[in-house]
Amino acid sequence: MATLRDIRRKIGAVKKTQQITKAMNMVAASKLRGAQMRMENFRPYASKFLEVINNLSSRIDPESFPLMAQRPVKKVELISLTSDRGLCGSFNVNLINTAEKFLKTKVQEQVAVNLVTVGKKGSDYFRRRKAEVRKAYTDLFNSFDMTTAAGIGQDSMENFLLGNADEVYLLYGQFINMGIQRPVLQKLLPIAPPAGAEGPAGGGPDYLFEPSPEAIFNELLPRYVNVQIYRGLLENAASEQAARMTAMDNATRNCKELVNSLTLIYNKARQSAITKELMDIVGGAEALK
Repeated sequence: MATLRDIRRKIGAVKKTQQITKAMNMVAASKLRGAQMRMENFRPYASKFLEVINNLSSRIDPESFPLMAQRPVKKVELISLTSDRGLCGSFNVNLINTAEKFLKTKVQEQVAVNLVTVGKKGSDYFRRRKAEVRKAYTDLFNSFDMTTAAGIGQDSMENFLLGNADEVYLLYGQFINMGIQRPVLQKLLPIAPPAGAEGPAGGGPDYLFEPSPEAIFNELLPRYVNVQIYRGLLENAASEQAARMTAMDNATRNCKELVNSLTLIYNKARQSAITKELMDIVGGAEALK
């Protein structure tokens, strides 16, 4: 049975843990504000960029552009985003499980898969399981910008153009709200025109192009890939901080409940010890009569 000193020591340790989790919750909340603002500011740009790409794709011949080349799928590449640090609940687990399901599906289809991991957690997980990790990016989420996304995108586009991958997918955590961060699997390459698009983006706004749509499209295709990767990085960063904030909030509440439970046990043990001492005193006094 635990002594009073052991219970006091345990209560002190839990209180210290509670202080740490509360501090981490506040840090995550502070980082989330900045990450969420960047993500929300970029979403309209990414949506408009996609609208222009869809409009242009209805005016050109896809076979003229290597990044739109459709090939028999023998090998695919997955750009898998996770976080660099843990203590963010099930955020990384959900992303890794989604990646695992994707890998198993492709193996059943007899399609080879190589991985590009962004984030230390995903990189460590797949390397431990001897998966084919072509390239690993770590310690990016502390400070990243469009240049970071362009580096990742340029590497994957070159790999696609060399024929080392017939399709390229991006997996990231989409920020829905504070309580929901959903894994999203998006196909990046080859870039496909929207289904059923006829005329200017299926009846969308009509644009005047200078120079030709083909020349503009040739410039925009690589940027489209970079924009989608950058959006994935922003969504993933905001999702990570939201998941960590929620996890630390839950941990703080659990610590509080554990302290209350241990305090109750401590009080009962102390009362029992006092009662035993009183009985010993009364018994000794009776023995002296």
